[in-house]
Amino acid sequence: MKERSTLISGMLVVTICGFWELACHIFAIPEFILPAPTRIIAVALLDAPLLIPHAGVTALEILLGIVLSLLIAVPLATLMFAHPAIERALAPFLIVSQAIPVFALAPLLVIWLGYGIASKVLMAAIIIFFPITVSLLEGYKNCGSEHIMLFRLMGSSFGDTLRLLYWPWALPFFFAGLKVGVTVATIGAVIGEWVGAQKGLGYLMIQANARLNVAMVFAAIFWLSVMGLTLWVFVGYLERKIIYWK
Repeated sequence: MKERSTLISGMLVVTICGFWELACHIFAIPEFILPAPTRIIAVALLDAPLLIPHAGVTALEILLGIVLSLLIAVPLATLMFAHPAIERALAPFLIVSQAIPVFALAPLLVIWLGYGIASKVLMAAIIIFFPITVSLLEGYKNCGSEHIMLFRLMGSSFGDTLRLLYWPWALPFFFAGLKVGVTVATIGAVIGEWVGAQKGLGYLMIQANARLNVAMVFAAIFWLSVMGLTLWVFVGYLERKIIYWK
């Protein structure tokens, strides 16, 4: 079944790229408006020595953003589950943190933290931590009442119940939130680089766009897509290894 899904996805990508390639040649679309897929792949591979250092910077920002968001989200979700009053108090702030457009926050973070990597890491973390926090909290709450009652009858402390029941129960929810988080992580890092940076794929896209080098812009998007897909697959691999009973 998995091989069949992969084959269907591959055929869909090939079909879309085929129509795209034909449209570029039939309608003679200029490269500075919409380059053909073969041209984008050529730029992505032949200009790899230029793209890879910028991709490395963006990847580092994303990975640090994921680590920072995990350090915030896991304790915060656990604290909100253990103390519902804290959840009710913090819920409006969590919602507001996602309601504010990231484009509005990016210039402020650059002013406060500078043009270095810190502002991009924080921007990525702000986007990632919300789905992880909400998913993990819902996972805790979803725990079966009969299991909770059993642990209470056995005299288990909250810490032991959290370690032996709530956390394993919430792991599928946690990984679901983490998959969403790593998928959108590139958004935060790239927006931060658009506002102010000297390295990274977002910075390269701005420079290429100013020179009407649209093929390079698409090549940067291609590398960002590879990054997002790799993170998604890696999280899926961790999920299968850790939640072996699923």
